[in-house]
Amino acid sequence: MIMAKYLVCITGASGSIYGVRLMKFLAEAGHEVHAVASEWGARVTEHETGRSFDTWIREIGIPRENVHAPGNLAAPPASGTFRLDAAIIAPCSMSSAGAIASGGGSNLVHRAALVALKEGWPLALVPRETPLSLLSLRSLCTLAEAGAIVIPASPAFYQLPQSMDDMIDFVIAKILDRLSIPHDLDMKWKGMKREHSPLSE
Repeated sequence: MIMAKYLVCITGASGSIYGVRLMKFLAEAGHEVHAVASEWGARVTEHETGRSFDTWIREIGIPRENVHAPGNLAAPPASGTFRLDAAIIAPCSMSSAGAIASGGGSNLVHRAALVALKEGWPLALVPRETPLSLLSLRSLCTLAEAGAIVIPASPAFYQLPQSMDDMIDFVIAKILDRLSIPHDLDMKWKGMKREHSPLSE
């Protein structure tokens, strides 16, 4: 299989484990992974997982030169000449979505997303916010119209998850499927047993 190059960004929304698990999967599959965590993304990661962003980077095995400071707008992902197969923001805060939708932004996450859009690379956003205000909905709509892929962090239950890992992996599988990245996460709908189907009554 031809390996690809991906950028995974973690912002300050809840759900940092999605970005961590995605980086781990991509790295273990042999892909080249680049990473950025906003200031609050790094803080939330430590709060929610009990480990710092840097600790996760070391554990996953991402080379230090592939980890980019959020304030470094001179980093490689800030340029369209740094070819990516996809950029993923998981989780994507509503402030980041709004900044990107405005065409502006103040950090490398925003800039890298705008580069992906202008270059026509896949850009996947994983919002984890509820309820959604009209402003947030309009930002996500604008981004979808601009070509971004919006994949809400909404685990399903039809696969009868047995653990939190199962629920996390459901969202990871959705991201991978939408980006056409092969994986072995068995999260597909397989139908219901006949005795549980309303059609059988």
